[in-house]
Amino acid sequence: MGLNNFTLLNNMPTYPVINKETGEKKELSMSMVAYDEWRKENPDWDKDWNAGVANLGEVGEIYDKLKKSHPGWNDVLHKASKAPRSNVRPI
Repeated sequence: MGLNNFTLLNNMPTYPVINKETGEKKELSMSMVAYDEWRKENPDWDKDWNAGVANLGEVGEIYDKLKKSHPGWNDVLHKASKAPRSNVRPI
């Protein structure tokens, strides 16, 4: 890969928004400062909370997924919990 062949990545945060009157949805990619100014200039638009939050199937299941995908991890945590002044607890 030469110097002239590179991919420009967009490292800006994305903000899913929805128009409160029309229901139109779009995703903005900009800095937090620019987003704050955009919100002030566009009061009819609000964050689309349905697009930007975890769904209910993901909440509370992280430990079950961890136990299934890495079954030996709980043994590591158990051994670490035996160390003096350890705050580690097995899951």
